[in-house]
Amino acid sequence: MNRKTALITGSSRGIGKAIAVKYAKKGYNIVINCLKNEQLLENVKKEIESYQVPCISFVGDIGDFSVAEHMFSETKKMFGSVDVLVNNAGISHIGLLTDMTPEKWDHIISNNLTSVFNCCKLAVPDMVNQKKGKIINISSVWGNVGASCEVAYSTTKGGINAFTKALAKELAPSNIQVNAIACGAIDTEMNQFLTDEELMSLVEEIPAGRLGSAEEVADLVYAITHKNLYLTGQIISLDGGWI
Repeated sequence: MNRKTALITGSSRGIGKAIAVKYAKKGYNIVINCLKNEQLLENVKKEIESYQVPCISFVGDIGDFSVAEHMFSETKKMFGSVDVLVNNAGISHIGLLTDMTPEKWDHIISNNLTSVFNCCKLAVPDMVNQKKGKIINISSVWGNVGASCEVAYSTTKGGINAFTKALAKELAPSNIQVNAIACGAIDTEMNQFLTDEELMSLVEEIPAGRLGSAEEVADLVYAITHKNLYLTGQIISLDGGWI
């Protein structure tokens, strides 16, 4: 069987894991990645393989081009080119800009934004050769409007949005679609720092009256990449009407 291949970064848990599992259920070869939690990633790999599809995993910082290059090289040896690239890897940081160190700033930029450049640079040549491919970048509503005390995080997500629009125009003649999903409040470990009272206050702000689920993000990612050849360069908000 000539399976398609989906590569999902930051896929040891939360949104990334849900996306990887979604594509596994659809019969894709799966490539997963995380920064450092090898055991969590191995658990995801086993779950994916339970759907009778092959899966390879990579632990490492894909904000480092050499690490990303190794991941794509091994992927090509095993599966050939990547058909669907989902750039999900990212970290958050809450605090005043004046309290942020230059080192922390660089760390967030590397993880959230440089990783997207690295993976796209490595995936695009084969996509162009084949005249097809799908790239989805997982962004945030804070990339659209900014968030107080999340300047660095908002900056990276705003950068992803601009990156998405620009790359989509560059690749449209090659029949490659590039879109982003600007997630609102999704029920993942990223929100575990909130107290019960803070969580209730947040939910009250959301017209849908609840947090979104990682599976809902995964469903949207798959829907965008499954068809929709004319949909490209879009930042699609998934936030329950919040922002």
